[in-house]
Amino acid sequence: MAYESINPYTAERVKKFAEHTDAQVEIAITKAQACFTAWKKTTFAERSAILSKAANLLRHHTEKLARLITLEMGKLIADSRGEVALSADIIDYYAQRAEAFLATETLSPHSGHATIESCPIGVLLGIEPWNFPYYQLARFVAPNLMAGNVVMVKHAPSVPQCALAFVALFHEAGLPEGAYTNLFLSNDQAEHLIDDPRIKGVALTGSERAGSIVAAQAGKNLKKSTMELGGSDAFIVLEDAELYKTVHWAVWGRMNNTGQCCVAAKRFIVVDSIADRFIHKFQAELQTLRPGDPSDPSTTLGPLSSESALLHLLDQVKRSVAAGASVVLGGGRLNRKGAFMAPTILTDIKKGSPAYTEEFFGPVALFFRVADEEEAIALANDSKYGLGGSVFTSDIERGKRVAARIDTGMVFVNHPTWTAPDLPFGGIKNSGYGRELSGQGIQEFINKKLICVVPIDAPA
Repeated sequence: MAYESINPYTAERVKKFAEHTDAQVEIAITKAQACFTAWKKTTFAERSAILSKAANLLRHHTEKLARLITLEMGKLIADSRGEVALSADIIDYYAQRAEAFLATETLSPHSGHATIESCPIGVLLGIEPWNFPYYQLARFVAPNLMAGNVVMVKHAPSVPQCALAFVALFHEAGLPEGAYTNLFLSNDQAEHLIDDPRIKGVALTGSERAGSIVAAQAGKNLKKSTMELGGSDAFIVLEDAELYKTVHWAVWGRMNNTGQCCVAAKRFIVVDSIADRFIHKFQAELQTLRPGDPSDPSTTLGPLSSESALLHLLDQVKRSVAAGASVVLGGGRLNRKGAFMAPTILTDIKKGSPAYTEEFFGPVALFFRVADEEEAIALANDSKYGLGGSVFTSDIERGKRVAARIDTGMVFVNHPTWTAPDLPFGGIKNSGYGRELSGQGIQEFINKKLICVVPIDAPA
């Protein structure tokens, strides 16, 4: 497995990194285990001071860090800056709130006195993807460090400089050696690490295929795991939606991060009475996007993260068309340097075809016309995925009723699915299990220990 920076805009190989050897991995986990014995005894105030400093360092180095994202995976520079800011906010969120989230709970048993203590469980392994190189790390690292756990991370091979830059910030902030370790691992090494009894839990964000492999490995070892996997979010447009504003959010929801987002709007399910007007305006807006250098602020369409990602998406479109789908817009790569996919709209999508069943990770919108609200709900739920979704309507109570019937982990009304430090993030079905962010996210790798004091003379 090659850990290297390849600029998807120029195809230039910028820098390559050697994988850690088995001996280096052994040294790292030994240090992590030793660190845990001390780190778990630190106070919330001590942990908070370090994480708050790390968040400040993120903000101080925003431009440098943002340009690394844009270099390694092609994100538009404005969005890269936004990701740095969001990551800093997540770290601050847990630095300020972890103690309250993990406060001792007092119970009222029939006899005696009982409490539930929130205790860290040890060394955790995080396996993270390339599409949000800092945000994905922040939402795993920050809550678990604040909880008293220590973390080891296998980041995506295509963003090694981002991985190193992020962990360096925490070390600069004063985090002790072994509390947060970045590892350049092969898949075999990752498997062996999951087997290691010193690893107490595994968190993965990635593909459905990767999730099934890692979850099985963790389960074989009776280890807690969380999985945030793919999605094919429905974007439901009801007949009373405010069309202009809805189309604006449709473009944003599909094109954010060039469509390379687990919770991007992917399936556009539009009630027939408004469908023609919606797709006309949607197509017109997509055609205004300007491809170019993602480090140029005037660029509004960046490249995909890699040539292989582009080829995979092109193959999905080709197979969908062969299965009966129609191309309304785009459908191919742009005739220019870089891994650029033309903004694409597919219609006439048949049940069982690739566009109906697969996740499209890029700027391809899948358009479905339905008769009414009931058909929209049924189609939204006819998916193996269940990550996010959205409903657009001028009747908020109606929107909430529809949202309640969508089988996903998250549903937004009048906004595409998105993320914030104080909102729980996660899905169901083949989109995974467990939650990150908010008060729920910090509870995943915690031992909820019951301590019960019963009078010695209490009846048996």
